[in-house]
Amino acid sequence: MAIPIPHRQLFIDGDWKEPAKGKRIPVINPANETVIGDIPAATAEDVDLAVAAARRAFYRNGGREWARASGADRAKYLRSIALKIKDRTSELAKLEALDSGKPLDETSWDLEDVASCFEYYADLAESLDGKKRTPISVPLQTFKSYVLKEPIGVVGLITPWNYPLLIATWKVAPALAAGCTAVLKPSELASVTCLELAAVCKEVGLPPGVLNIVTGLGPEAGAPLSSHPLVDKISFTGSTETGKRIMTAAAQLTKPVSLELGGKSPLLVFEDVDIEKAVEWAVFGCFWTNGQICSATSRLLLQESIAKVFLERLVAWVKNIKVSDPLEEGCRLGPVVSEGQYVKINKLISTARSEGATILCGGGRPTHLENGYFIEPTVITDVSTAMQIWKEEVFGPVLCVKTFRTEEEAIELANDSQYGLAGAVISKDIERCNRITEEIQAGIMWINCSQPCFCQTPWGGTKRSGFGRELGQWGFDNYLSVKQVTEYVSDDQWGWYTSPSKL
Repeated sequence: MAIPIPHRQLFIDGDWKEPAKGKRIPVINPANETVIGDIPAATAEDVDLAVAAARRAFYRNGGREWARASGADRAKYLRSIALKIKDRTSELAKLEALDSGKPLDETSWDLEDVASCFEYYADLAESLDGKKRTPISVPLQTFKSYVLKEPIGVVGLITPWNYPLLIATWKVAPALAAGCTAVLKPSELASVTCLELAAVCKEVGLPPGVLNIVTGLGPEAGAPLSSHPLVDKISFTGSTETGKRIMTAAAQLTKPVSLELGGKSPLLVFEDVDIEKAVEWAVFGCFWTNGQICSATSRLLLQESIAKVFLERLVAWVKNIKVSDPLEEGCRLGPVVSEGQYVKINKLISTARSEGATILCGGGRPTHLENGYFIEPTVITDVSTAMQIWKEEVFGPVLCVKTFRTEEEAIELANDSQYGLAGAVISKDIERCNRITEEIQAGIMWINCSQPCFCQTPWGGTKRSGFGRELGQWGFDNYLSVKQVTEYVSDDQWGWYTSPSKL
């Protein structure tokens, strides 16, 4: 059953604030194209207020309230947030399904991961207390050195719509654990659960200004945040084109950035596989999250000898996917997030057809769904490496297929991309799998599976998929700066200069 969208304002300095211009953005349910609520539309004035609140919180009381507090103190807040998220998992999962179009089973899983991520970084916050001053061995006994780990400062966090609260948590949890204060700007296409995170933070008594949440359009809220002179770092997940603009803005202030951008990831399937297992991973790797996932293994590379039987089974599995309203029981593919995405994906499918590719299955609107931004799960064959559908990220339920004869050819095809986020290989020959993981140009590799993600392991890409890593210790280090401290411990004069004669 659908639930009402809470009416929220911007969350700045620990309280709700109406946007400066009083504007709001409609929330549209992508399953039926109806307006189900609205969110506040922040502008540069609101971003200024949020950044100022974050700076006050960072430096308040000489930093002792947050930035220089013990990791154990910060961990208490993170665990309280995790507990409240667990208490509200069912409600938040429904809100996210309504807002983003993701199947309810997926959003429920995502919300469990949100709570786990806050708990994980609470543990790392506590561990920082024992590692804050790490001794460094130096060759001169007259000196002692150590490394001091400190929060980087005020961070701007800009997040996408495909995992609205989860990817926000990938940034918020480690940033707060490290002692940073933050301004979160979620995508205007799916901000509802991020505003509910604000409600949770208010309820647990997070100190004012530690986390500020401003919703709004990219040019009006995201751009002022990424170029703000009082923001010390930007972490962005989203499209490569937006990532370029953020890099340009940050470069003017030599501001560090972390970017997790687009992908066009390959899945290599060799002839020695269990066909049914491999087919299901191929389906999951592309159509999970309605195909709207940057790491989707949307380029399927099949060894020629098994291609015919594999594709027959693939089509059977794809046609068996339940496409429905995300709140329906058993839904495995919901609508894409917006009309803009719907038009873009259909245009890419149409272009592939006009360029000579074969739409093996799907390629249109499901006949049983008259409304909503639904696209059938689509498999495309007879694809050349020059085609747009092979080269560009679709960010929708579309799988391209090519065949190969040799391992060398498979690797060459896999690396034929401007992106380098992820890749996967399925084979019973583990030596081959390990060999290929070293050959594929990607930041993430999966063996005999596709898409598993754990908050303990690093996440990020190479090439035009960005740089920097989220999650794990690596995601924590994103928000810490390293300061070298060296002490002269000898009682002797340094003795480099000749001492002036004493009177």
